[in-house]
Amino acid sequence: MYITVKCYNSPLGELLLGSFNGELCLCDWKNSKHRSVNDARIQRFVNAEYKEGTSEVIETTISQLEEYFSGIRTSFNIPLLFTGTDFQNTVWRELLKIPFGETISYAELAQRIGNPKAVRAVASANASNPISIIVPCHRVIGSNRKLVGYAGGMDAKRFLLEIEKISTF
Repeated sequence: MYITVKCYNSPLGELLLGSFNGELCLCDWKNSKHRSVNDARIQRFVNAEYKEGTSEVIETTISQLEEYFSGIRTSFNIPLLFTGTDFQNTVWRELLKIPFGETISYAELAQRIGNPKAVRAVASANASNPISIIVPCHRVIGSNRKLVGYAGGMDAKRFLLEIEKISTF
């Protein structure tokens, strides 16, 4: 068994897409500082190694990302495989509930998962999200409404929020 991976050149830089058993498990910035940690976690979780290629879910992801970057798509319809701890998976599932064009703070995200004191843990889980853009960690901002940390860089985060017509920054 392999995790099929393919590079995708987005308007913001290179993303590494990965699928396993018909589900997307990776859509992450190729040069992310979390790249090696995310890769090791995913491979360990499914007990498989990366192999270059493509799959139906990867091609669907590319098509939907192209539509998103073109301003056509506001939501994704892709089967996802979360490969984190129970806590990380809870945070990532909650990220999926943030509507297109809206932002929330890390504190609000912690409250939404029923653990209001876990702001730092929520921020860490957010930073470890291996399915960027699709699982919209870019929609999480600081409590002061300022842009903070993003694996793809602050310019990418700002660009993604601009695509979604969020221009309060």
